[in-house]
Amino acid sequence: MEYVIGVVLLLLVAIITVLLFRKRIYDQVDYYENWKLDIMGRNVAAKLSKVKAFNIQGEVKAKLDRWKHEWDNILTKDLADVEEVLFDTEQAADKFRIPQARKLVGQLEDMLVNIEKKIDAIEAEVDQFIETEKENRKEMENMIPVLDELKKRLSQERYSYDRAALKFETRLDDIDEDIAIYHELISSGTYSEAAVIVDKVREKLSFVKEAMDDYPELYKKCKFDLPQRLDELYKNMKEMEASGYYLEHLNLSKRIHDYQARLLDYVVELDNLKTVKVKEELPEMEEQIDDIFKQLENEVIAKNFVESKSANFSQSLKQLLEKFKETKKEVEQLKRSYHFNDDDLEKYMSLEKQIEQLYENHQAFKEKLTTNQYANSELRSDLEADMEKLEKLEADLEAYKKQIDNLRKDELEARNQIEWMTNELNKTKRKLRQSNLPGIPNFILSMLEEAMTKNERVIEALDKQPLDIVQVQKTLQEAKSAVENALEQTNRLIEQAKLTEVVIQYANRYRSRDPILAAKLLEAEELFRNAEYELALEQAAKALEEKEPGALKRIEEIHQTVIA
Repeated sequence: MEYVIGVVLLLLVAIITVLLFRKRIYDQVDYYENWKLDIMGRNVAAKLSKVKAFNIQGEVKAKLDRWKHEWDNILTKDLADVEEVLFDTEQAADKFRIPQARKLVGQLEDMLVNIEKKIDAIEAEVDQFIETEKENRKEMENMIPVLDELKKRLSQERYSYDRAALKFETRLDDIDEDIAIYHELISSGTYSEAAVIVDKVREKLSFVKEAMDDYPELYKKCKFDLPQRLDELYKNMKEMEASGYYLEHLNLSKRIHDYQARLLDYVVELDNLKTVKVKEELPEMEEQIDDIFKQLENEVIAKNFVESKSANFSQSLKQLLEKFKETKKEVEQLKRSYHFNDDDLEKYMSLEKQIEQLYENHQAFKEKLTTNQYANSELRSDLEADMEKLEKLEADLEAYKKQIDNLRKDELEARNQIEWMTNELNKTKRKLRQSNLPGIPNFILSMLEEAMTKNERVIEALDKQPLDIVQVQKTLQEAKSAVENALEQTNRLIEQAKLTEVVIQYANRYRSRDPILAAKLLEAEELFRNAEYELALEQAAKALEEKEPGALKRIEEIHQTVIA
């Protein structure tokens, strides 16, 4: 029983599945049927009717016939084939031939897509044809007024175009002929050839318009303006040469001749309507001619500069030579008294060499002035370079003079300083004697002795001939350091001794009442007598502070006030 129920259920599932597949195929058949109806409703005929507004002859008629034939073929054959496949699909579904029906559905998809592509291609060709013809017609309509304007301009301003007027007229007539051909082709329905004519007219008209726009100005420059400028340039050249200017370096005669020949060629080019070439090359020539005028102007300016500055330069150079001679004598004298290091001598010899070279340069410059074989611009350049060198040499010589003057100054300062240090040492020695100290520590005596010895070395260096100021300054610095140290330590010693005496005297008030303090003061006094002043001060101060805290600070303040 269960087996029978299972079989029945399987049959039911199979039947339902088949029915569902058939339902899906029916739905697809309806979908493709509607697609077919949409294609049939495409208004291709209306679009083709737009072409009828053109001259239906020749090329247009052939295209229109082809498009109609293709559309009719779609309606009568392609869609009929679709209808037949739709019927077969539906029949297969009715008979539950599902695989066959699904295969036919796939064919329907491909057939309808191909039909759509054919229709799109027809419409695209029609649209392109209509749009192209419309654009060409509009462009031609816009070019005709331009052509008329050019004819009018040529008629009214014929004199501005000189011998090129006839060629412009021929070009304009040629464009007229092309326009006439365009209209004939349109009338005969040969629109593709008419489009080619539109391109030709556009190109020719653009060329003629640009040439007619540029020609008058270019012709005026090449025929009149620039030749006149070259004549003026030649005249200026001759006048300047007559006035003594050297202009050979500019090669003006050849350049002017070359420009004149090129201008004649340009006029011929313009007469042949080759305005583009002339328009491109002429600005460079104009710039070069302007540059020549500037070069001539620079020669005039350079001559004025040379004439106004050369005399002053000669005078300044003469003064520099005299200053150097004086410096040279001074150096020779100083070399007998002072030692010159290698760097100083090298600077001196370099200055001498540079000044001699500048003098030779100026002699050559003056020779150039007399020969009249050099451009003023070159002479100015030479003079400016020499002026710059002169200014630098004047500064270098002044700096060197200050340097050698400093030799005497440094010597004098060294003598004054050694005299002051010697006096200070003598004062300090007297101060030591007058202080009535029980003794002087050996280290103080050594410092004073060392300071005196180093002072004597400075004096020896100052008395040496020739004097080596570098060595003097070195020994002076050593002596200064020794003297300052000796003075500082000696004064400190004296102050320590005086302060020790004051502290002991102050502490004596407690001496009789404090045996321990008395013993410490005796020890401090013993150190004092043995010239151990620093230790004596420490011992006495420590003993006093134990008895009277803060006493040392008050004593020091009072002592400093007394000293001040």
